[in-house]
Amino acid sequence: MHEFTRTAQAACVAMRAVFPPTPLIRNDHLSERFGADIWLKREDLSPVRSYKIRGAFTAMRKRLEVAPDQRHFVCASAGNHAQGVAFACRHFGVQGTIFMPVTTPQQKIMKTRSFGGGQVEIRLVGDIFDQSLAAAQAFCAEAGAHFLSPFDDDDVIEGQASVAVEMLAQLERAPDMVVLPVGGGGLGAGITRYLTEAGVATALRYVEPAGGTSLCAALAAGEPVTLPKLDSFVDGASVARIGARTFSQLRRITPAHVLVAPENRICVTILEMLNVEGIVLEPAGALSVDVLPELADVIRGKTVVCVTSGGNFDFERLPEVKERAMRYQGTKKYLMLRLPQRPGALRDFLELLGPEDDIARFEYLKKTARNFGTVLIGIETRDPASFEGLFARLTARGFTFTDITEDEVIAGFVI
Repeated sequence: MHEFTRTAQAACVAMRAVFPPTPLIRNDHLSERFGADIWLKREDLSPVRSYKIRGAFTAMRKRLEVAPDQRHFVCASAGNHAQGVAFACRHFGVQGTIFMPVTTPQQKIMKTRSFGGGQVEIRLVGDIFDQSLAAAQAFCAEAGAHFLSPFDDDDVIEGQASVAVEMLAQLERAPDMVVLPVGGGGLGAGITRYLTEAGVATALRYVEPAGGTSLCAALAAGEPVTLPKLDSFVDGASVARIGARTFSQLRRITPAHVLVAPENRICVTILEMLNVEGIVLEPAGALSVDVLPELADVIRGKTVVCVTSGGNFDFERLPEVKERAMRYQGTKKYLMLRLPQRPGALRDFLELLGPEDDIARFEYLKKTARNFGTVLIGIETRDPASFEGLFARLTARGFTFTDITEDEVIAGFVI
């Protein structure tokens, strides 16, 4: 048995003092939809609603074994690793200082405080994770504390590998494929190394959010690189630079096996899992399920495990998720309409709407022109194809309009 296989199994055993294995549940809805045997490894049901407790607990436990006088730990996290560290600090009775981006959802900040009790202090620094990370590492050096990386640490990787240990024991056979999300790479590195060294013939697929493809960039360059731009919507997996240690375990994977999930499409998956299955997933937690349509031809008739990595979803974000989902599905559009300044012009426009078209927003942006005014209109409908007819009717009646739904610059200012 390889050393990593043995230590990952030992880490899994040690965790039983804190929490039971997370469930591995067959999902009938997804299985029927894709003609496959699809199981969800429900990391969203861990004590901190994500797999991050595994790496945090393992790294802290191993540090205290070799340095029992270590009483102060520091980490940087967009939320889930922070909660895992806070939980571990309370369990071991040590002090924790946790750096989080200012943009972290309030739900994750409050849960971190709750898990840590009086053992942790939270510091909000930076707009993205990488800025919080730099501040945490600088503080750690000054305070003489021990830094707990959210992913780029051998003990953290070992802890995350326990997901694979549990999965094989619960399924009692090797699945044909495992689909898992990638942010900094800790989960991917741990599961990949464990299955490889255990000699398990299971295909792996990795999923990154479109706004944070650090693994794709590293594979293309042959080494970790820093992304010039980052979309933080998928806050649990939006990392500008994959870890050096994690990439050393992932550098040999086939680039085609890394799938990219658009943020708006992820919103469709979040709503589907919530409305159909009653499963609450955060954006990063929905990544593995989101790409199943792309894998439909490959997984038909196969046994597939999707790792749902987290369920720390702030329901204050639900309106945004619904909005983005509708825009992806083409059932909501925003128009800049040039409306004539004459009696009856608005009625003329309204008469052109279809029976299922609904005005969700109407706002005059400019009414200084003598003959025309500019109006922002948001329209929702059930069938995306209805917009083609609406646009044709508007053009035929002489209305001038611009569809700004996908124009990031304009939409960012007015929507």
